[in-house]
Order: sequence, then structure tokens, then C-alpha cells
Amino acid sequence: MGCLYVGLQTDAIHSHGYYDEATGTFIPPIYQVAMFEQIVEPRLSDRGVDLKYSREENPTVRCLERVIARLEEGDDALCFSSGMAAISCVYIGLLRKGDRVVIPMEAYGTTIQLALELKEKFGIEVVTVYPETEEVINAVNRNTKLVLVETITNPMLRVIDVPEVAKVCKEYGVTLVVDNTFATPVLYKPLRDGATLVIHSMTKYIAGHNDVIAGSVIGSRELILHLWDWRRKLGTIIPPFEAYLVLRGVKTLELRVRKHCENAQAVAEFLKEHSRVEEVLYPGLPDNRYHEVAKKLLRGGFGGVVSFKIKGGKEEVRKFFKNLKVIKPAPSLGGPESLITYPVLSAARTIPVEFREKLGITENLVRLSVGLEDVNDIIEDLDRALKAI
Repeated sequence: MGCLYVGLQTDAIHSHGYYDEATGTFIPPIYQVAMFEQIVEPRLSDRGVDLKYSREENPTVRCLERVIARLEEGDDALCFSSGMAAISCVYIGLLRKGDRVVIPMEAYGTTIQLALELKEKFGIEVVTVYPETEEVINAVNRNTKLVLVETITNPMLRVIDVPEVAKVCKEYGVTLVVDNTFATPVLYKPLRDGATLVIHSMTKYIAGHNDVIAGSVIGSRELILHLWDWRRKLGTIIPPFEAYLVLRGVKTLELRVRKHCENAQAVAEFLKEHSRVEEVLYPGLPDNRYHEVAKKLLRGGFGGVVSFKIKGGKEEVRKFFKNLKVIKPAPSLGGPESLITYPVLSAARTIPVEFREKLGITENLVRLSVGLEDVNDIIEDLDRALKAI
């Protein structure tokens, strides 16, 4: 099986492809098989593990892993059946009883929820801090085993200064895990700045079509091989057909992310001037408190998500959602369609109430994943729905 992606540029993702010399095909085949022939001499994948059972290793999955590793400039990658499967593998594979973990209280709700349940079940110490660079840094000490941060937080879109956190983690020998889902490797590559591992919910921008659930972890060859064995035991590998769909999405990743960013910037600027909007949260706005650190980290855009607060409360949000026509209410992001969600009932629902109040996740907050439609259509839809409140 020849799985070689040729011409993949990590700074310009538009030029890459698969090529199999044996058949002349440039589209990776889907190895929809459960097992492989067992022979006296093991048939090894390029990772050096025995190719025998698709719960452990699959050629289609391996193609995707090599591409994702190169996009994030890591030695290797693992692909999973979901983003949470990836996070679960990192937690279970790296943590032991008594280990201290630092997580911002605005991480994805299920990421926090799982860590807190591991604390109760297995004696992991979990320290939740306010999602600011200084707060994360101050929480790191010689007893810390792992720090997990998101490049851009959900749903308040705070931007963590990853290089500064990485410096402190390196000083104390701490594993730094960066969830780079919102930024994607198009805008930012955390491994360049000292992150130990990078995580993606590839369901979002990397797959990019709202039709597949997938996750990934990228890092050093040694650490990925260690986590490979945990993935094998947990049974959380991505199926081959889903891997094929993600590979399809990667081909247009840079083009899509640039357009998402362009549309989101225009939408944020429109909402900022709207009489029915109380506040706009988007790091691309010059007066946003995270604008400077976002300019330092992000390359060529500020992301495709815009959060904003409507004047009013739950009833006004309900009326607003009801009057949208182009934008669809749905709890995800990163696909071609513009999707809007109500954080207190979706991603932030599992965040403890006291955390939500401190973070400013209020009943009038909405999160908009700006899609690839004509930006004037998106703006007109927002304007019509806001005026109907």
C-alpha cells in the first residue's frame, strides 16, 4: 500500500495529493476491512506496528494521520472517532492517580466534565482557572503534570497566549496540550511555540462539511506511539470511511478557513453597529481585549466564529432564532452552512453554573459559526431577525 502525500505545504495547504505507484490512483482507497492476512513475517505499517486488525491500524486512517501530522508540523498523529475520544485517550494515557491537571474553566464543557469525573473516580487533581494567560501561568507549578488550553475559547472567544504558557510548562517539565480546533493549522501551529500535543475536533473545520465526526492528536513520535497503544485498548480509532471523508475535506481547508474568516470579520463589524446588539465578542475587532495577542498568534484571519449578546434575555433570543432563515440553529461549527447556537443550552451547558456566571456566559449570549454563503445574505438574515425582536 503506497500512501504518500506529495507536495503538501504546511504554509499553503492547497497543494497536496495521494499517489499509489502500483495503481496510478491519486485518490486514497477506503480500506473497509476488519482484519488483514496474518503471515509469519508481520506486515508492518510505516509506524512500525503490525497491520493486522483495523481497531489498531488501517491504511486509510494512516493516510489521514500522516497528512494531519504534516499540517501541524508534528512527527506523527493519531485519528479518533471524535474529538472527545482524542481528549479521553490523552487523559487516560498520560495521567495517573495524584497527577495535577490545570484546565481553564471555559474549556469545552465535556472536556471539563470528564476531567472532574476522573478526579472523583481515579484521584486526579483538577485545578480550574479563569481563562486568561496570566491565570493559567500562575496555576502551573512543579507538581503539575498536564495543562490543557484552547487557542480560542468557546464561546467567549478569548485568545490564550500559547507561547507564554509553553515557556512556563517547559520550565517545570509539564505536558502542554493545546486544543487548536477553532484556529486550525491554517491560522496557528501550536507545536512551533512549544506545545507538547495538539488536539482537534476534526468534525469542525478540518473535515468541514458537517457530515463526519472525528478527532486527532498530533505530537512527537514517541508520545504518539505511547498513545497509539491506549487507542488500541480503548477502541477509539476513526473508521476508514470517516477518515476518507476527512481527507476529502483537507483538500479545501485553507480556502475554506480564509473565507470563513473574511465573512466573520464582516459580520462582526456589522453586528458591532447594530442597535439590538449589546456586545460583540470577536478577536478581529480592534477594540477587542484579545486583539493584540490574536494578531501575534494567528496568521491571516481571526477565526470563523462570532459570539454576541442580544439586548434582552431568553425571550429575545427565542424570537431572534425563530426569525432566522439562512442561518440554522445547530450545535456545531466549521461547515459551509452558517450555524447559530445558544451556549447556555449547548456547549456551555455542562460548565458549572458558577463558572458560567463568572465567565459572562449569559442568557442573551449567542454563538454564530459564520459559513461560506454570500456574506450579504448572512448579514441580511441577521438584520431581519434582530429587527423582529
